[in-house]
Amino acid sequence: MDRKLAAILSADVAGFSRLTALDEESTVRALNLCHSRIAELVREHGGRIFGSAGDGLVAEFPSAVQAVRCSVEIQRRCHRP
Repeated sequence: MDRKLAAILSADVAGFSRLTALDEESTVRALNLCHSRIAELVREHGGRIFGSAGDGLVAEFPSAVQAVRCSVEIQRRCHRP
């Protein structure tokens, strides 16, 4: 078994169930757009998505610095006030 150090990022949409109940079509469309942006950002920061379920996903990065930088950028680009 190969071992390696990795930083794990877990992302989830806050209030997804509530938003879906209010407007399912728009919420799913926004979620798909956000997941596309996140996948792009993960790749740009040297990471790899290795799991997803519903509104969440999990990615690994070779360093904590890359994971944090990606997380900050995800918040910046996907946050909807």
